[in-house]
Amino acid sequence: MLQSVMNIISVWALPAIIILILTFGLIRKVPLYEVFTTGAKEGFKVSVNIIPYLVAIMVGISMLRASGIIEGIGTLMSPILSHFNISADVIPLMIVRPLSGSAALGIFSDIAHNAGPDAFTTKLAAIMVGSSETTFYVLAVYFGAVGISKIRYALAVGLIADLIGIVSAILVCNWMF
Repeated sequence: MLQSVMNIISVWALPAIIILILTFGLIRKVPLYEVFTTGAKEGFKVSVNIIPYLVAIMVGISMLRASGIIEGIGTLMSPILSHFNISADVIPLMIVRPLSGSAALGIFSDIAHNAGPDAFTTKLAAIMVGSSETTFYVLAVYFGAVGISKIRYALAVGLIADLIGIVSAILVCNWMF
């Protein structure tokens, strides 16, 4: 019963939201098409403005992966983390997740493919991906979009939040599985 209700909600949620927004716009006599195209133009301008930041992030990640630094850090950290039941396969995910969501999902996909969907390592990696953020990407894109060049404490807070998310994922995974 609950499954069928959830299926109905998931199918109709987005169309209902769109219809609701359009209805309120019509009731308030908002020129919907003009407002939509104005928003699309502004969105395109923001997209063009953040391209340099995206290119910088992609180049940095590519350099780290190609140079072997990520794998080297994983090799150095594996003896320490093995005491906490953390596989060496998850270490590159911990390093890459603050940099890039797509790279992290690629690493997660490799972990899930190699270890299997029910393995402790896959569950740990899935929880890590869900409990951490792409800090550098967020700072580059969102701060770049609004023209903030000095990130001050945002980087430190973001990395601390990522660390707390990873530690929490390890604790929860060891407790539950």
